[in-house]
Amino acid sequence: MPTDPLGLRSEAPLLDAWLRFHEEAPTSFTIPGHKHRLDLVGDVVAGDVPLYAGLDTMKLTTGVLADAEARAAALWGADFCRFSVGGSTHGNQALALAFGRPGDRVVVGRTLHRSLLLGLVLAGLEPVWLAPEVDPSTGMPSGTSAAALTEALERAPEASAVFIGSPTYVGTLTDVAALAEVAHGWGSGGIPLVVDQAWGAHLGFHPALPPHVLAAGADAMVTSAHKTLPAWSQAALVLARTERVDPARLEAAVEATTTTSPTGAILASIDASRALLQLHGERLLGDLLETVEHARRRLREVEGLVLLEGEGVDPTKLVLLLAGTGADGIAVEGDLLAQGLPVELADRDTIVPMVTLADTPATVGRLVDALVDSFARRRGPARPPAASGVWSLRPVAGMSPRRAFFAPHAVTDLRQAVGEVSAELIAPYPPGIPVIAPGELVTDEVVQTLLAARAAGTRIAYAADPSLATIRVVASGP
Repeated sequence: MPTDPLGLRSEAPLLDAWLRFHEEAPTSFTIPGHKHRLDLVGDVVAGDVPLYAGLDTMKLTTGVLADAEARAAALWGADFCRFSVGGSTHGNQALALAFGRPGDRVVVGRTLHRSLLLGLVLAGLEPVWLAPEVDPSTGMPSGTSAAALTEALERAPEASAVFIGSPTYVGTLTDVAALAEVAHGWGSGGIPLVVDQAWGAHLGFHPALPPHVLAAGADAMVTSAHKTLPAWSQAALVLARTERVDPARLEAAVEATTTTSPTGAILASIDASRALLQLHGERLLGDLLETVEHARRRLREVEGLVLLEGEGVDPTKLVLLLAGTGADGIAVEGDLLAQGLPVELADRDTIVPMVTLADTPATVGRLVDALVDSFARRRGPARPPAASGVWSLRPVAGMSPRRAFFAPHAVTDLRQAVGEVSAELIAPYPPGIPVIAPGELVTDEVVQTLLAARAAGTRIAYAADPSLATIRVVASGP
């Protein structure tokens, strides 16, 4: 029987509905087709309860989802909230559809996830790229400055919105309040600031953490409950303050891009995670901060190892920069995998283990023990840090993303494609940030960045040819 160990049920209507479903076990004549039998395909369907005729009636007469979303809106200080079972990918695409009209220009942070860039294709928006500042000593992004946003808006004074990401995949933070001041003061009435806070659902719930982006002045955000909170995979929230956001348009955009068969288990886990933050978040995040700081103290003793930390970095994030140790991150990852310790990211120079409030001092201690042992065995001559092209690349527009996506395409050798317009999106994964997207010119820098990522052992995602021998480009001629 499912349990509620921290007493969240009374504060989480969707969790309560999910637990009641298991306690009262109806004989269902609705989908899903497995009818909750575990003797057919096994436990893989255990816990799969639909929203319709599951957590609520088929006609949604009890309103438990609306109740849960209203509670989340109140917690984050929003006027609008929708839960998503499609992850921040769904949220980003809905937000792209919620602002501007086809052909409008929008300022877009280049370190955003591929979901937002493909959202531009869906919405027909024209990006004006906003590059992050990159710390030359680490090769990592250090956020987006107000000056950079002002410069981008001067290139596109008619822009209808600004899209950025904070925190980045590696935990670096942007001064969202400063960007909000620029965006809201732009033109005659200001424009909305939209933030992908996928990696920061925990922000704002402990005094040692920075505020979440809505509290800092953003108009809308998407955040992933499954990344830093204990929710099911694909669990996310779309939240907005509606002074500069049309709630009916945003609602229509969410509905246009979501499934009509949402799984109740994901929805209930979002609700439960919200209740957990509200009731126990400060204590649990305090424990996490202590655990991560203890890990950092031990890792600082490894000669040559650099930790990404300090002002402007999420203090719950562990990012290890290996160049000074001489160790190869792919070999270190192999050592960790052999001990049953997979990490979120590993390439030659970087290891990023995902540590959340679900971890304990014991689990993190085991990871640190394995890392210290691997670094000792894999040590070699120190090398200079190599700035990843993922963070530093400056895209060159060739045509609109939407036009390139739908244009006739040709397949050509990657090394011979310089000067052509890409018809596809290619991203080393993780972090899933594109090196090239539809409508951008293939430059020599793009080619070298992709080949370097492949040589470093990074998975090349979304490419029609993952080997990178060829690339799809917009066909020339009529």
